[in-house]
Amino acid sequence: MSKHVDPEEIRETRLADALSERYLSYALSTIMSRSLPDVRDGLKPVHRRLLYAMRQLKLDPASGYKKCARVVGDVMGKYHPHGDQSIYDAMVRLAQEFAQRYPLVDGQGNFGNIDGDNAAAMRYTEARLTAVATLLLQGIDEDAIDFRDTYDGEEREPVVLPAAFPNLLANGAAGIAVGMATNIPPHNVGELCDAMLHIVKTAKHTTESILNSRVTFDKLAEFIPGPDFPTGGELVEARENVIEAYKTGRGSFRLRAKWEVEKLGQGLYQIVVTDIPYQVQKSRLIEKTAELLLARKLPMLADIRDESAEDVRIVLEPKSRNVEPEMLMEHLFRETDMETRIGLNLNVLNRDNVPGVMNLREALVAFLEHREDVLVRTSNHRLSKIEHRLEILGGLLIAYLNLDEVIRIIREEDDAKKVLMKTFDLSDVQVEAILNMRLRQLRKLEEMEIRKEDKELKAERKELKELLKTETKRWKVIEGELKDLKQTFGPKTDLGRRRTKIGTPPTTVIVPIEAMIEKEPVTVVFSEKGWIRAAKGHLEDVSSLKFKEGDKLKFWLHAETTDKVLVFATNGRFYTVGVDKLPGGRGHGEPIRLMVDIPNGHDVVKMMKFEGGRKFLVASDAGRGFIVPEDEVTAQTKNGKQVLNVGSNDEAIALTVVPDNADHIAVIGTNRKLLVFPMKAKIDGEMKDEVPEMTRGKGVILQRYKEGVLSDLQAFNLKEGVSWQTGSGVRSETNLKAWIGKRAGAGLIKPKGFPTNNRFS
Repeated sequence: MSKHVDPEEIRETRLADALSERYLSYALSTIMSRSLPDVRDGLKPVHRRLLYAMRQLKLDPASGYKKCARVVGDVMGKYHPHGDQSIYDAMVRLAQEFAQRYPLVDGQGNFGNIDGDNAAAMRYTEARLTAVATLLLQGIDEDAIDFRDTYDGEEREPVVLPAAFPNLLANGAAGIAVGMATNIPPHNVGELCDAMLHIVKTAKHTTESILNSRVTFDKLAEFIPGPDFPTGGELVEARENVIEAYKTGRGSFRLRAKWEVEKLGQGLYQIVVTDIPYQVQKSRLIEKTAELLLARKLPMLADIRDESAEDVRIVLEPKSRNVEPEMLMEHLFRETDMETRIGLNLNVLNRDNVPGVMNLREALVAFLEHREDVLVRTSNHRLSKIEHRLEILGGLLIAYLNLDEVIRIIREEDDAKKVLMKTFDLSDVQVEAILNMRLRQLRKLEEMEIRKEDKELKAERKELKELLKTETKRWKVIEGELKDLKQTFGPKTDLGRRRTKIGTPPTTVIVPIEAMIEKEPVTVVFSEKGWIRAAKGHLEDVSSLKFKEGDKLKFWLHAETTDKVLVFATNGRFYTVGVDKLPGGRGHGEPIRLMVDIPNGHDVVKMMKFEGGRKFLVASDAGRGFIVPEDEVTAQTKNGKQVLNVGSNDEAIALTVVPDNADHIAVIGTNRKLLVFPMKAKIDGEMKDEVPEMTRGKGVILQRYKEGVLSDLQAFNLKEGVSWQTGSGVRSETNLKAWIGKRAGAGLIKPKGFPTNNRFS
């Protein structure tokens, strides 16, 4: 039975307004409760809840491990109403030494590896907190931070952790929200401490507040030269780029694998890669490199092997001893993930839960500000505890001074509590302490201990009040905390030593790929249906080549593996294909459309080896054309280079090389009419080019047609005559007087013996 809806509860609204309102709620929830870390503790809610739940389970570093399934169950049931797998995945990442610079979870069992293998199921793995995690939680029971109700209102959870460890920059963070994202690489804690100590020191020697610090980014970069990744590697970003990234909170860092040369004797050597870039899967890196090797795209490399155990050890064998190690690695850096770019987007939630991009100085200052807040709150908490204890001790001391009377009142009076309060002017708390005192505490030694404790607590109370009153004293305490932190995670410790080497931007001249390809003779074969391949050697007889059923030979040419092939298509574009990238000649090859973006409906007009320095005459079937230098038609991308502009009903139809001694052009149409005209003509008393030289355009009219379209053309020397291909060879014709006319003429019927396909070749 459906529930009755009161018409007054129905509110009409535009669909667009309803959608935008709900989507905004979703976006804000994603930004603040899922994807962006808090600048103070560097954690997202799921990580914060994980650490808090583990603390509640008493999984500190000194205790034993507990099943991850137990932790995930507690987190999901009490704090984080999301899928168990997403919670476990977050927990696994906190435990991975190759993913987390300072792991927050100490895992026991299979937590995945750098090859990209997944962790074992949560029922098999165990975990506990690390020392770093305990620093993040330090002071959580001392009113250091605020708590809020959990999603079901049955529990309380921390809004932020006290964070005695600069986790945001130390471990980094990554996340994608709605309309914004964050990506913060990990840094070295010792260096972060040095930078923060400098900020505090500078503020102490000036009148400015730490919150308004003006420490330059150039100075900060002296303490923090760049990120420090758990997988090591070498940072080769220019210093000015690093400073700019830290100044704006946005940028990227160029990271390379770390390698060394191992001598093998007799002039032979091998390269050993010991560190790979952050977040690169080792197995995928080797697999991709091997694929490039098989595809003959790494001509300087002979073999790649993975000899890794606990440490990374990737062995690279050069093609020959003459290959320079630096040149080989430069090529690998360019072609593989041996070099990557790590982005910086310091987009975080500030203390007011407002998202925004901070620069490095603002992030460091925000952490220091949080530490001061925590110090003030824990000091106030401790002060209240001391006041309470001193009140109790004061009552106990009064009792010791009047012990006989106190005993009498307790023994004889019906309402001893009321009488004690009135007689000795005691508070309710003091009387309760006296009444709950054990007989053994009446000895003289106990009184001396109470007097000693009273004295110590009063001294501590005085210090705390001074601390809360004086800002400089608070910063001195924070300075001490930072120095202790640096001592614990300093460069002399195994966890704290810098792993990522700070290198310099490479200055090695990168040799073009053509110079690194092994030069071998091949025969490039192209079929009617657009399949291309490169058969080994310079074949003299291509008639024996096999093609797919219904396909046949269209073009073939001799080339070297170091050459480039120019492809001219009916859309007027030139495409460039490296011969070394062509498939071998054993099979039928591959469709050329997999290598270059020739649109559907267009075909290849001509294919030739790039030589450089020549000139081409190109034309459309509309009878328009021009001369273009060969050096201007090479394309750098798969999309090719537009040279001949063609209309919607036209297409490029012809291309021919213009000989150096050419002085005439012959054009023939499908109407069988041939026109010959000189390349230069006298116009206004001056000799001018009849066909212009340009890099792009429609060109000029070469021949006019009432019926038919342009079929072919040729540039030639009149004395040598025009030539065409026949069944018995090449025939030349020098007696062309009848066909010579002006450019854009119609021409006359072709001479006898001219091919029936109306083409010169």
